[in-house]
Order: sequence, then structure tokens, then C-alpha cells
Amino acid sequence: MQNIYLTIVFAPLVGAVIAGLFGVGRRVAHTVTIAGVGISFALSAYAFYKLVFAGGEVFNETLYTWAVAGNVKLEVGFLVDSLTALMMVVVTFVSWMVHFYTIGYMRDDPGYQRFFSYISLFTFSMLMLVMSNNFLQLFFGWEAVGLVSYLLIGFWFTRETAIYANLKAFLVNRVGDFGFLLGIAAILMFFDSLNYTEVFAQVDVHKDTTMQIISGYDWSVMTVICILLFIGAMGKSAQVPLHVWLPDSMEGPTPISALIHAATMVTAGIFMVARMSPLFELSEVALSFVLVIGAITALFMGFLGLVQNDIKRVVAYSTLSQLGYMTVALGASAYAAGIFHLMTHAFFKALLFLGAGSVIIAMHHEQDMRKMGGLWKYMPITYITALIGSLALIGFPGFAGFFSKDAIIEAVHHADRAGATFAYYAVLFGVFITALYSFRMFFLVFHGKERMDEHTRSHLHEPSAVVTWPLIMLAIPSVFIGGLTIEALLYGEYFQNAIFVTPEHNFFNPADYHGVWGFVVHALGQPPVWLAGAGFGTAYYLYMSNTELPGRIKDKLEWLHGILVDKYGFDRFNEWFFAGGSRGIGSFLWQQGDAKIIDGGLVNGSAKTVNWFSGVIRHMQTGLLYHYAFSMILGLALLLGIFVLW
Repeated sequence: MQNIYLTIVFAPLVGAVIAGLFGVGRRVAHTVTIAGVGISFALSAYAFYKLVFAGGEVFNETLYTWAVAGNVKLEVGFLVDSLTALMMVVVTFVSWMVHFYTIGYMRDDPGYQRFFSYISLFTFSMLMLVMSNNFLQLFFGWEAVGLVSYLLIGFWFTRETAIYANLKAFLVNRVGDFGFLLGIAAILMFFDSLNYTEVFAQVDVHKDTTMQIISGYDWSVMTVICILLFIGAMGKSAQVPLHVWLPDSMEGPTPISALIHAATMVTAGIFMVARMSPLFELSEVALSFVLVIGAITALFMGFLGLVQNDIKRVVAYSTLSQLGYMTVALGASAYAAGIFHLMTHAFFKALLFLGAGSVIIAMHHEQDMRKMGGLWKYMPITYITALIGSLALIGFPGFAGFFSKDAIIEAVHHADRAGATFAYYAVLFGVFITALYSFRMFFLVFHGKERMDEHTRSHLHEPSAVVTWPLIMLAIPSVFIGGLTIEALLYGEYFQNAIFVTPEHNFFNPADYHGVWGFVVHALGQPPVWLAGAGFGTAYYLYMSNTELPGRIKDKLEWLHGILVDKYGFDRFNEWFFAGGSRGIGSFLWQQGDAKIIDGGLVNGSAKTVNWFSGVIRHMQTGLLYHYAFSMILGLALLLGIFVLW
């Protein structure tokens, strides 16, 4: 299996290198990258089958030792268990669909080959991350997805907004990555290893170990490590307050928006925390911290989706909110539910982004929903698939998102730790908000009055099959994948050897599960389903029946609308405090340090000193012989005096 796993990782890399460095044509560029990711998907599906259905062994081997420092080995290796296999299939399938879609979306772009190279490289980076068996390789994949996301968000580098967005994403992620790196350093310091298996084998030894960050105050080592690792996840998975980069990432082409938001990068933090469950389970403080941060993100980022008019930004804030749900699941020790929602969300969120891209193509790259409306008549495939994606997102009974979202809410309801009550009501009310902004977008885009100009309307049509086919392929799992996998992932033993949960934290008792239909019937009597229905009904009333009312509500609540449009002031504060502060410090160091101290003091000052000293010495050079003889006599007397006194 080692060769298969190596092929899974390196096939996208080979495609990226050929497309990006060999000056090939468009057809060759998309052929080699699609083939590479397709091979990865096929082999990932085979590995999944062998591991899950054929009873294969978990693969955990070192492939290459880079360096040895004392007892610490810096290695490259793979750990392929049930968690990894699931991530491999999801990442490669969604990426494969995005590659096909890109042929149609980027058809006229001059950077066609470069874009295919980047997205294939993105897939390689994510696979290296999820397949790693040690923290060194994890950090490599972690930084690689960050680097490639920088290149992709700023792909249209002639736009100032794109350059601003990719720099913002890069800098914000560096904040999270600094915490992540400190967490890995702490693991190395206390566990003397970077290998997952060796670290997890020692957790009981260090569960009560303390350290002093501030003299006189003891901190639990496990709490410090877990919080530092989670700070890294806050950056990659865009949790408050490190969420600000994700909406701006919409400056990149739509295919990369789908890839970043659905299967790669933002899911890295969720995967990492689930992988580190043996550490997090030993720190109630860290779990509560994760729980509260996730709840804040799930609710308050959902509010922002209500006031967006850019179709891609609505879906982006939806991603932020859904990442909050996944994080809440992790904080409630429902790691399996978090990964379950990660999987279902990958399909329907990629579907929604690619559906938005299909609309943008038809609208000649217009993204303002206020200039759309009535598109269902012109784009039936996009319309139906967007409806499926929206129903999956709001958790309509039977659709993929229904099972995973309800499982998270149920787990949080039963969680018994600090912050759980707040988190429960946050994710519960978030269901209403999700349905409201999702169908606000759906109705504004596909129903109601046609608000586009006549030229755009006359050219409206469904994009080519290379665009619509991936929508159909993603719509299928968006409907069925939840019901097909819930028993194994939540109530079965699928994650038995991959995720560790203490018995008192495990809320998914197999005895409580009575099949898919039983789960649906039970959920029909619970608040989430009715809140989703209320959100749908509210959206229908506001944007289909009484279309003048939203404007009047906005006028009445102008102060609240202003807060939401301002995104709670996060961007403004960052621009003033961090960016402005950095520029202020730079200006001070330039004017005071460089201009006055270095140039004025050291450079020009030394020149002035030499000039002054030269002026003094110059007066001693008179050209008269008796002056020089007198100076020699004085010098000789001085030397004799020193010699005698010495």
C-alpha cells in the first residue's frame, strides 16, 4: 500500500509541476492536472475500501528520515486510518470536480495554465497535511496550503482588492500559525518526540504536569498545548477573531473559493483538532475555550450573511458559520460529529459555490444579487442544484446537512462543561439565521422580478456541460451522503481507532440510534427543524410576498444594519490598530531611528567628527621648521616623563 499512498500524494504534484513549469498549452495543462487528481481520487477510494470494507490494516510508517537531533527524529511518514481515509476521499473528489469546473469557468483567462497548476498544488498540500503521521509533516502541509491560498486569492494580481485580500489572508494566518508553532514546540519539549503515536502514548504521563508561563502561576501543560494548537486552527479554520481573511478570499476566482471553503484549508483546523483528540480530552479548559469560540463564530458570522449583496460573500459567511458548528462539536467532545459535518458540508458548500459561479458566468461576471432575479427560467440545472445545496445547508430533513447539523446540536445540548449552555442556544438560533440568509439569496437570485439589464437578460443561458456536470455530481452526495453514513460515523465504530473520547464525553450511544427514519422522526419534534422552517418562511415572506418590507426594516434598524455592514468593526479595528500601528512604528523608526540616529548620528555624525578633528589638526601644520622641532622636543619630554614615572 505504500506505493499507492505515495501515488495519491504525488500525482497532483506531478500535474502541478507539468502545468506550471513546462510551458505546456491549455489542453495539456488541464489534462495532466485533472488526470493527477483523478488518479488520487480513484486510489483514495480504493484505500478507503480496503481499510473500511475489506478489513485492511492501518498504515503508519516512516518513509524518509530527514534529520536526527538527539532523540528527536525529523521524518516524513504517512498515517492512514479511518479518519485520514475519509478526508482523502473528500479532498480528492471535491478537488476533482473543481478541476473539471475550472475548464469552463477560466476558459478565457490568460492565466489558465497557472491556475490549474496552483489548484493541483493545493490538493497535494492538503493531502500531505491529512496523511501526516508527525507534527513536522503536519506543519509542512499546514504552511503549504497557506502559501498556495495566498497565490490563489491574489490570482488576479492586477486588482488592488485581490492583492489586499491575499496579503490579509497571509498575515492573519501567520498569527494563528505562530500559536500553532508554539504548541508543536511545547509538545517537543515535554514529549521529546514529534511522532503522533509516540506523543499520544505519553499523554497519561503528562496529564497532571504543570508549567509556569508567569512566575508563581501554574498552568496545565495539556491546556497550554491544546490552546496553542487551537490558535493555529482559529487561523486556518477562520474562527473569531481570526476570521477576517475568509470573506475577502472571495477576490480569488470562484473555483478556488469552492476549494478553500469546502475541502481544503479551512477544514485543516477541524481535522487537526480531531486528530489531536487524545490531547484535548485531557483539558476541560481547552475544550470550553474551543466550544465558546465556535459558538460565537457560528451565530455572529451568520448574522453578517443577512446583509451581504454579493452572492459569493453570502456563501462565504455561511462557511464561517458552519465552521463554527464544526468547532462547537469539537468543543463538546463530539469529534465524530464535527468530522461528519465537515464531510457533508464539503459537498453542499462546493455545490453552492460552483452554483454561484455558474450564475456569475451567466450574468457576465456580475455578483450583485440586487441585479439578478428570475434566473430559474434560464438556468434550470443550476436552479435545481442550488436548491439542493440550500436545503442541505439549512438542514432540511433527509438531506446531508440535516443529519450532521442535528447531531452537533444534540451533542452540545448534552455537553456538561463551561460554555455549553451558551453554545447550545447559539447553534440553535443559528439554524434560523442559516435558513433566512440561505433562502434570501436563493429567492433574490432565482425568483422574483428580473432586475438585470436587457443585454444581460437576452444572453442568459445555462453554462456548458463542463460547468453543470460537476454541479450534478456534487448534488448527489449533498442529498444522500448523510443518511448513508450516519450510523457508521456516529453510532458505529468507524472512528474507534482514530478519535479518542473519554466514556463520560461520548454522547452517541448505539442503543439510542433506531435507523435513519427513526433519526428523522425524532428530529421532527425538536427545535432545529422548526427553526429552519421558520427561517425559510421568513425569507419567503420578506423576499417573495412582501418585497418592500426588508427596505423598511433596514430604515427602522439603520443602527443595527450599520453594525452588520461594518462587520462588527473587526476590519476597521485591525486596519487602525494593527496595520496603522505597524505603519506608525515604521514611520517612527524611519524618522527617529534611520534619519536621526543612523544617518544623522552614526553616518553624518562620524563625518562631522572627522571634519572637526581634521580642522583642529590642520592648524598644527604651519610649514615652519622650528614649530616642528619644538613639537618633537615636547614629545620626547613627554615620553621620558612617562618612562620615569612608570
